Amino acid sequence: MDERWPDIPYPSWRDTCTALHLYVQIVGKYRLARTPWINHAWQATFYPNARGFTTGLVPDGAGGIELGFDLIGHQLVGTSTDGRTAYLPLGPMSVASFHSSFLQLICDLGGTPKLHGRPNEVPEPIRFSEDMVERPYDADAVSRFFGAFVSASLALQKFRTSFLGKVSPVHFFWGSFDLAVTRFSSRPAPLHPGGIPALPDEITREAYSHEVSSAGFWPGGGGVDFPAFYSYAYPSPAGYADAQIEPREAYFDETLGEFLLPYDKVRQAPDPEAALMAFLESTYRAAADLAAWDVKSLECATGEPRRPRRLG
Repeated sequence: MDERWPDIPYPSWRDTCTALHLYVQIVGKYRLARTPWINHAWQATFYPNARGFTTGLVPDGAGGIELGFDLIGHQLVGTSTDGRTAYLPLGPMSVASFHSSFLQLICDLGGTPKLHGRPNEVPEPIRFSEDMVERPYDADAVSRFFGAFVSASLALQKFRTSFLGKVSPVHFFWGSFDLAVTRFSSRPAPLHPGGIPALPDEITREAYSHEVSSAGFWPGGGGVDFPAFYSYAYPSPAGYADAQIEPREAYFDETLGEFLLPYDKVRQAPDPEAALMAFLESTYRAAADLAAWDVKSLECATGEPRRPRRLG
């Protein structure tokens, strides 16, 4: 088994994953409160880095503050442009405790400790300051998740290089706790119906203002009890659910309305990256072809180091 694709069975670390999701939401909401809006809420996302994921520079304090979840050292690290550094260890605690400690960390960095106090995209959300339940923290499971996160991120970044049209960064959405990359046809989409739990419809509708083919990775939850890669189209073109997708272990989930490829099928494949790339390419191809995207003007060869894209 390729050690770059570690075993991350969701049921065994579900409670830790849920806790980490809520901690990430708190930090994400701080970034959301301080950063000017970019289309599709891209200003609010996190980005993979060498130790976990980071907010990038958030406008606050003397200039800016950066916050990073270090999933190797198991701590939240805050740095400011005036040279200050602060740390918040990750371990067993309540969400309320993390929330209180995080607000103090922002004060210590010279920032503004104000953010929306309730989770998004989770059922029956409880205000962070009122969530007193003691949460576990399985450091080994978090480290293994980070290993999978790195491999998924690198594959998605490679997949991103073969598209010339509008395409998102490979970024981590703290609301849904998933790593994603999204390609756009450039054509407007029908108004999204909304209805995502604890998320204002105006945000959902702006996010899906144009036709997309989106793919990503999540560790479990949100309708599945296992880690999986996903791919969907909005709007979903006629025949999309019946499209022939590779590898054969991938399938269309009628409840979620998207294709799934279990993470274990990737990690157990003779060539995990090839299996994942086949899934990403074939689901995108189904969306683009069935919706008649102008693929000739939107696509290019997969990028290679030190080799500029050839023209003509």
